[in-house]
Amino acid sequence: MFKLFAKKKKVALALGGGSARGVAHIGVLKVLEREKIPVDMIVGTSMGALIGAAWSIGISPEAMEVNACSFSINKLLDPTIPKMGLLAGEKLEATIKRLIDSKTFADCKIPFAVVTTNIETGEEIVHESGDLVKAIRASCSWPGIFNPVRIDGKLLVDGGIKNSVPTRIARALGADYVLAVDVGFCVREGPIKNIFQMILQSFQITGEELNKHQSSEADFVIKVDLGHIDQAAFDKAREAIKKGMEATDAAIPQLKKGLRL
Repeated sequence: MFKLFAKKKKVALALGGGSARGVAHIGVLKVLEREKIPVDMIVGTSMGALIGAAWSIGISPEAMEVNACSFSINKLLDPTIPKMGLLAGEKLEATIKRLIDSKTFADCKIPFAVVTTNIETGEEIVHESGDLVKAIRASCSWPGIFNPVRIDGKLLVDGGIKNSVPTRIARALGADYVLAVDVGFCVREGPIKNIFQMILQSFQITGEELNKHQSSEADFVIKVDLGHIDQAAFDKAREAIKKGMEATDAAIPQLKKGLRL
């Protein structure tokens, strides 16, 4: 007599964008590791791409936390003569390399995908091979702020334009169960005084609306309430990580029930 076993669910972790708010993903990962939540695939957008890549190649959340808490936004500032961006993006690439070295997709211990956007066509691009550092840099490149990145003839920018929380991509890549992390956006009310505030606020408004729809497509969402922490507040890394841990701690009982753990 044969005993029938239920097919194991293929669990995908979808990590959304959020720049400095995305640092909260580190806190989420600390709890997922501690609770031994199975993850078979990671899909990341923007900051979620960077942190997802680091985790997939074996960098511990604790090591990421040390890196994040010593980081400042000044390390990204390399002004250039504006053509396609106010910042060249070379310092952004150097920041990525400091965290993940020159690792490739082949080095990922957990299958990993990066989402970018082709700014010339509006097409979403999913990267599972090729230059990992360049793909992450493109996925983190806010249009108008950072120069775009050309890969395979395509002019690529932040994946969050179309996929602020890449739940649909995770499903398309074969996930049976999508666990999404939504760090939200910080839409502020008040006067806009310069071009940086103008671009940042436009991302907040658009991203908040996208998140509402894309998070709803996941099987389970860890929603991190980061309150006043905005996309540029890298000095609040420790607080963001703590908030990520708290949100995940609260979600664990229901998550385990959904995964039948």
